[in-house]
Amino acid sequence: QVQLVESGGGLVQPGGSLRLSCAASGIFFNRYAMGWYRQAPGKQRELVATITSRSATNYGDSVKGRFTISRDNAKNTVYLQMNSLKPEDTAVYYCNGGAFGADYWGQGTQVTVSS
Repeated sequence: QVQLVESGGGLVQPGGSLRLSCAASGIFFNRYAMGWYRQAPGKQRELVATITSRSATNYGDSVKGRFTISRDNAKNTVYLQMNSLKPEDTAVYYCNGGAFGADYWGQGTQVTVSS
């Protein structure tokens, strides 16, 4: 049974910070590339950040310099540290993992940036 469970979302003021977590079970986590994607109402899902099994990272242009993705293989967890948050960062954030021809998604966690 494969599960990806996101946590850490919530309401934050512009300029604030949040850290999202994605806990994985039922997979060989250390073999998987992991990523964060987000989707705002009426918009397409977009890449936020990815991290390979060798910890190489990639970021979407809109979050470069503000967000950091990391992984802790001992805890089967991937993180997204979000700093200097803007209202346009408001979206549902989804955790993704892929390897061995498979692709898995979490249910998402809501991030709202507002005064």
